[in-house]
Parts: sequence; C-alpha cells; structure tokens
Amino acid sequence: MRNHLKTLRGERGWSQADLAERLDVTRQTVIALEKGRYDPSLPLAFRISRVFDLPIEQLFDPDED
Repeated sequence: MRNHLKTLRGERGWSQADLAERLDVTRQTVIALEKGRYDPSLPLAFRISRVFDLPIEQLFDPDED
C-alpha cells in the first residue's frame, strides 16, 4: 500500500523521530511505513489519521497490482 506519510511529515517540518514519538512507535517503524515495506495495523492507521488530522483515505492508496 502506498502512502503520503513522508510528504505530509515534511510539510509539517517533522523528523522521522518526531512522527514516531507522536505515533508511539519506533523510528524504524516510520521508516518502514514511508518506504512501503510495512502496512500499518488498523489501530496504527487510525493514530496516523488523528496525528495528521486527515481521513485514512487521504493517507493511503491501495496498490494497483
């Protein structure tokens, strides 16, 4: 699943560590999410949605494969 986390994080001037702290995950999790190597659990997807104040549909795009 593709996502827009890196762009959104950059627009806010947050480091990966800043986002990790806001989400209560490790920086490695943020890296994996941004690179598309890890799809978030539903609870984490909702936390991401709240942190960015955006609906989940605007954060993630399903793969077209």
